[in-house]
Amino acid sequence: MTQLEYARRGVITEKMKIAAQSEGVAPEFIRDGIAAGTIVICHNIKHLNGTPLPVGTGLRTKINANIGSSSDDTDMQKELEKARVAVKYGADAIMDLSTGGPVDEIRRAVVAETNACIGSVPLYQAALDAVRVKKKAIVDMTVDDIFAGIIKHAEDGVDFITVHCGVTRSTVERMKNEGRIMDVVSRGGAFTIEWMAYNNQDNPLFEHFDKLLEITKEYDMTLSLGDGFRPGCLADATDRAQIHELILLGELTQRAQAAGVQVMIEGPGHVPLQQIQANILLQKRLCHGAPFYVLGPLVTDIAPGYDHITCAIGGAIAAAAGADFLCYVTPSEHLRLPDVQDVRDGVIASRIAAHAGDIAKGVKGAMNKDIQMAKCRKKLDWEGQYSLALDPERARTLRESSPVSDHGACTMCGEFCAYKVMDDAMARQAAS
Repeated sequence: MTQLEYARRGVITEKMKIAAQSEGVAPEFIRDGIAAGTIVICHNIKHLNGTPLPVGTGLRTKINANIGSSSDDTDMQKELEKARVAVKYGADAIMDLSTGGPVDEIRRAVVAETNACIGSVPLYQAALDAVRVKKKAIVDMTVDDIFAGIIKHAEDGVDFITVHCGVTRSTVERMKNEGRIMDVVSRGGAFTIEWMAYNNQDNPLFEHFDKLLEITKEYDMTLSLGDGFRPGCLADATDRAQIHELILLGELTQRAQAAGVQVMIEGPGHVPLQQIQANILLQKRLCHGAPFYVLGPLVTDIAPGYDHITCAIGGAIAAAAGADFLCYVTPSEHLRLPDVQDVRDGVIASRIAAHAGDIAKGVKGAMNKDIQMAKCRKKLDWEGQYSLALDPERARTLRESSPVSDHGACTMCGEFCAYKVMDDAMARQAAS
């Protein structure tokens, strides 16, 4: 049985206990959330070295780091180092989006390399296999080819898969009728639309959704229903195509949950600041509270090189409004394949956003470290501050890069440090 089926029977599984312990909540809370569809535990039964990852309402906002090769950069060791760095700096999950080089070997190595939750987009696999192995064009993929890619990822232990089931001919028509600046920026969405146009058929993952459910149920993989029509610029946000796809995903969520399959929903994208909360509320309402996994959102289009910051701003607002899972964006977004330093910067930026959101929505224990940090700062306890920092190494490096005298403060205020001045003032007041 799947975790959803166990939860509906009132059973608390070992995975639920592990999830509850990691979140500091009661196992019953996890079980009830899974039964209601507002919490998922991402863990493929084949991922033997993996740790179950709980995502959803009332839990700490999770972080995903995308890695993966491209046709222009196929170095497997580089991708494995990215995976290690992502986990080191706090990513809860890694999505392998490889499309170049030895993609099967990269995926299997990433799964073996870490106990983090692993996600993927199997349609990339199907497309690559069609071109490389079967010497066909992407548009010549068969329905069996697409499902063979899904099974391959399931067998390799992938915990959640992004599937663009809401990319349909009717949604494409709405996009055309309304008009967009950037049309479709999702790679999986673009592959699907190209396939539909060439074959004059609807999306196989929509048409054969029951078959998809049979496969995912067998491995207890979590379905991440992808947003093929996510906006690629602010001007395209919250339009008819995006919302029509979301309506379809809400319907598919109910079908999946009825079949015992856990589901989360993927969301935008590039969204103006003032529209983020509305996007979260719409998803939660239309998809019956299913966990929401957002890319960013990025709140401006004009910050290439700094999109980890635009992502963190949008991510904090999204998390505070109820988003459950943030996909990081790196400084290299829109410019190149990220390197190891980009991965580190992206993970830290999204962790800041997630933590800020958790404080705003009152997640249990979210403020604890902030309170401890305040106490350490007041005491000028630098080791304590480093231990609490999201990036201890950078905090230590920055402080030690500047000469510090024996007054113990930092070089911003030096001997006029407010903490020291206040300590002296309070001491004199107590003595008088």
